Amino acid sequence: MKIHFERSGGFTGMRMAATVDDNTLPNDEARALRQMVESAGFFDLPAHLTSATPGADQFHYVLTVEAEDRMHTVTTTDAAAPAELQPLLRRLTLLARSQRSRE
Repeated sequence: MKIHFERSGGFTGMRMAATVDDNTLPNDEARALRQMVESAGFFDLPAHLTSATPGADQFHYVLTVEAEDRMHTVTTTDAAAPAELQPLLRRLTLLARSQRSRE
């Protein structure tokens, strides 16, 4: 499974992006990510999740998951992301920060 993750916006407007391949992760981490994708019902989410509550300083996310013969992209914001998707967004943010600090 590959996950392409991008977060932009927020107070500083900083963009953060990462590509995570579960084949390069420790088994526990790869299993946890797969579980988060499944728990979020990621492949059943609409392509665009919007909220009736606009916010100038919200983070905006673009998340593409490639698994087996499926690929799906979801764009959302902090306010629009369902609770089931939040753990995955938090974990990918940490992984993106980690990748950036190694560059």
